[in-house]
Amino acid sequence: MYDVAILWEWLAFAVRWLHVITAIAWIGSSFYFIALDLGLNRNIQGPADGEEWQVHGGGFYHIQKYLVAPEAMPDHLTWFKWESYATWLSGAALLAVVYWVGAELYLIDTAKADLEIWQGIVISAASLGVGWVIYDLLCKSPLGEKPTVLMLLLFALLVVMSWGYNQVFTGRAALLHLGAFTATIMTANVFVIIMPNQRIVVADLKAGRKPDPKYGKIAKLRSTHNNYLTLPVIFLMLSNHYPLAFGTQYAWIIAALVFLMGVTIRHYFNSMHARKGKPTWTWAVTVILFIVIAWLSTFPGHNTYEDAEARALTPYEQRFASAAGFEEAHDIVIGRCSMCHAREPVWGNMHWAPKGVFLETEADIAHHARAIYLQSGISHAMPPANITRLPDEDRATLAAWYRAATD
Repeated sequence: MYDVAILWEWLAFAVRWLHVITAIAWIGSSFYFIALDLGLNRNIQGPADGEEWQVHGGGFYHIQKYLVAPEAMPDHLTWFKWESYATWLSGAALLAVVYWVGAELYLIDTAKADLEIWQGIVISAASLGVGWVIYDLLCKSPLGEKPTVLMLLLFALLVVMSWGYNQVFTGRAALLHLGAFTATIMTANVFVIIMPNQRIVVADLKAGRKPDPKYGKIAKLRSTHNNYLTLPVIFLMLSNHYPLAFGTQYAWIIAALVFLMGVTIRHYFNSMHARKGKPTWTWAVTVILFIVIAWLSTFPGHNTYEDAEARALTPYEQRFASAAGFEEAHDIVIGRCSMCHAREPVWGNMHWAPKGVFLETEADIAHHARAIYLQSGISHAMPPANITRLPDEDRATLAAWYRAATD
């Protein structure tokens, strides 16, 4: 039975690796084409909307862009779509593997909302589609002709969702879900709007009809939105590694400010690629926003040591707290791990528990049983560099305790 934990960990690793690979492919192509489009030389004669000469990898490339479409359908046409789809699908799989299967550990915070596991999963899944429906309706409304107003409304929607997620999920899950929420909008833009519009243009070309330029205009608007949303999504997807970002009651404000940083950074590069100068003021604004985020991160979250001592163990925690070997495991963790993994760490100059993991109480230790087993029981990942000199026999005791609870 205990092998399941190992296999599941490797499954999560494989899915995460796939997600990273496909995300790099999608983000890379998106950034490239935005930079290419902004940098095209449009002072040319002819049917093309612009052209560019580029050199890479020992070769020269001559690229031309047609505003609507060329006069005839080319023999070979490369479509950029699977990068987006694969990124979202692998991300959804990773969400299920980590946050749905591990809902008691990573998704649900009973101090915020006393949810059943199935309720947390339903909220998680259903919420991802809400943003797309609202956003799509806004884009198709008369506001679609007012890009700035539309972006402000999209930002307001993201702030509301950030606050909402923080009311029901753990801080870690709240930021991750906001990233998934935004990524869903981005992928839906590709799947529901951009690709169908391009197919309409291709069908018109094949039929000998002149394509309507409105389809390209609509697709360009959605592509621009995706461009500005990309950097915040990357931050949110990485935030689970940094408890300073999610381990505070102001995590939802931090997430909102991250979106503003994404806008300022992209504005700089978009302006530079479009040869409209280098607005260095954007870096000053970005630094100020980052300082505000760092300041907000120092405010503690809602969980206090007293709360942790007083609360009753969940059924999941009780399973491990009542297993054979728990007392021995408890003593080992307290003696070798709790000096760092504490609400007020006493190790060196450490101010916050690594990754926001607390290992001070029985509930803490039972709650993180699986991580203790993987990190310290069967591997030597923790303590780092074995700084507290955890002997092999103690590691075996930790592993035996976990197996006793799961066999």
